[in-house]
Amino acid sequence: MKFLDLAKVYIRSGGGGAGCVSFRREKFVEFGGPDGGDGGNGGSVWAEAVEGLNTLIDFRYQQHFFAKNGQPGMGSQRTGKSGEDIILKVPVGTEVIDEDEETVIADLVTVGQRVLLAKGGNGGFGNLHFKTSTNRAPGRANPGQEGVERTIWLRLKLIADAGLVGLPNAGKSTFLAAVSNARPKIAGYPFTTLIPNLGVVGVDGREFVMADIPGLIEGASEGRGLGMQFLAHVERCKVLLHLVDGTSSTITKDYRTIVHELEAYSEVLGDKPRILALNKCDALDAKTITTRRKALEKASGGKVHVISGAAGMGLQDVLRAIYAEIQGAEPEKETGPWQP
Repeated sequence: MKFLDLAKVYIRSGGGGAGCVSFRREKFVEFGGPDGGDGGNGGSVWAEAVEGLNTLIDFRYQQHFFAKNGQPGMGSQRTGKSGEDIILKVPVGTEVIDEDEETVIADLVTVGQRVLLAKGGNGGFGNLHFKTSTNRAPGRANPGQEGVERTIWLRLKLIADAGLVGLPNAGKSTFLAAVSNARPKIAGYPFTTLIPNLGVVGVDGREFVMADIPGLIEGASEGRGLGMQFLAHVERCKVLLHLVDGTSSTITKDYRTIVHELEAYSEVLGDKPRILALNKCDALDAKTITTRRKALEKASGGKVHVISGAAGMGLQDVLRAIYAEIQGAEPEKETGPWQP
């Protein structure tokens, strides 16, 4: 299944049916009077978050969703049939954005959550509705209300507890494959990862979800490379794992590049808790590891984990640190008074 996280959709709700002007014409009814029914309501357009989806690829092949109009009213006090609603089924974590690509209409983050995107038009009143003691034979009816037509964007932000960030070829995919059952593409060249990958990570009998996104490069916040396109997928993460390639000769520069791009993208990512790890340490001797770890600690002002995704070195310690941050970020559940 192809991954698609942004789609443009055209929607239109149904218009209401017109009211009917009609009079009773039974043979033995001396004063028949009006009996025109109301028009049916038009169908509405909804968006609903459902399980089992992780891409918006369906909206590439169908972009227009038009609900049906309500049927007009009929004689004998018959109301027209209402148009059926249309429901856009989207993955959990989808944002519904207005045509200006800035105004967020809704953020669907739980299964079953739904939002009304375009309300169907009300049906018009038939002439029976206008009958009064002084107007016994009204000859007018209301037209139905028109539907709503609009253009929206659907943007998917994957929901994960932790996110992997780093330069291309920093070993993010190798790390994810080593700690989960995910099988991302792994190769010895930059930009191996072209789409985000999710994996369920287990540590000490507990689990959390980790997201791997394509590598960031200098200028990613301005549109260079692939990273900016997918940075939205780590906005929902509670903690970021920043991997630095230990075999690089410019590790402090590599570290500052990623931090700068995260802060330039948004304050949300810039302020998010980060855990720093020096990766690929299986290819280094002890003296080099110590030197580069100290240089990275000085640049970051915090602890640096020494790991290797390929050799499985130091993985449990960094996973425990990630899980501790996730637990600290989760709000405590309110406990009310005890009840029998």
